[in-house]
Amino acid sequence: MIAVHFGAGNIGRGFIGALLSGAGYEVYFADINKDVIDALNEKGKYEVRLASDEFESFIVSGVKGINSNENQEEVIAKIAEADLITTAVGPNILKFVAKTIALGLKEKKTEANVIACENMIGGTDHLKSEIFKHLNEEERHSVSELIGFPNSAVDRIVPIQENEDLLSVSVEPFFEWVIEQSKAKGNMPSIQGVTYVDDLIPYIERKLFTVNTGHAVTAYAGYQKGLATVKEAIEDTEVRRLVEGALNETSMLLVKEYGFDEGEHLNYVKKIIARFENKHISDEVTRVGRSPKRKLGFDDRLVAPARRLLEKGISPDDLAAGIAACLKYDFDKDEEAVEIQQLIQAKGISGALQEVSQLPENHPLIGLVEEKYHKL
Repeated sequence: MIAVHFGAGNIGRGFIGALLSGAGYEVYFADINKDVIDALNEKGKYEVRLASDEFESFIVSGVKGINSNENQEEVIAKIAEADLITTAVGPNILKFVAKTIALGLKEKKTEANVIACENMIGGTDHLKSEIFKHLNEEERHSVSELIGFPNSAVDRIVPIQENEDLLSVSVEPFFEWVIEQSKAKGNMPSIQGVTYVDDLIPYIERKLFTVNTGHAVTAYAGYQKGLATVKEAIEDTEVRRLVEGALNETSMLLVKEYGFDEGEHLNYVKKIIARFENKHISDEVTRVGRSPKRKLGFDDRLVAPARRLLEKGISPDDLAAGIAACLKYDFDKDEEAVEIQQLIQAKGISGALQEVSQLPENHPLIGLVEEKYHKL
């Protein structure tokens, strides 16, 4: 089996590439980083270390690299052979790799699947739309007959790191990769650690409203108390209480809407909070809290669960306090944080929140957040 993976960075090597290699794929990393690609071809393997007290590590072997900038034709030829094409390049880069993928898919004679492993909802759908921009109607039909485009949800923290060996990478022990089997073509292979589901939305929202919500509330509440890292923040009694309260609220929503087993979901929440406590992962609250305007979006990690709870007659008090802390996030090196402070000065708290989140005027969440804002 052959897999072409776009993105030879830490996530690509330490997460997706490692799992594919372990499942028996011959993995070809496509990337523009010449040093990394040359090192992959020279060594054909690399070390993955787990960021935990046990200091476990393992070797990923049977891997090769292709410079997608200098050797595009080689990437295209390998895609034509591949059983699986994956990406971990960042949502904004998908449009730049789409043309190369399209050219490779045009040459395919056998079934394959394309999966975007990005931190975004509907990542593969987005990648497919970008790929189809480079195909005519006949080519789109042909590709659609042979190629599956399942969405996926991925979750693994890669700590900030500097390693002597260019290819070595440290990752947290916890990971999750869920793939939408209903949109796949052919029989997807068994990949240890991968869960196949027919409906991905519950798992996307479980991750968004637990990992991302918890991370955001930890960062913004920690920043308000002058704490530098996520670990310091989650160990603060007041911050932890707020995070646990916010995740208790999102848990009520997820269990009600998707029927997750309450006990299993509680264990999932405990695992997520334990990840924030990992002393081997140094994450600054200003990195986790960056781009607060995006994180206050109508369908994003803070506002979405809060407004949906209100629709069910449940007051999201701790989520509202997390939103208030986000509005107070005034880190001057974050462009979006500066814009929010300017909006508050010009339009007040309610006006700023309404504009950023696109909530309707006089939505009950706005008043609840303003009340919490003045108490912080």
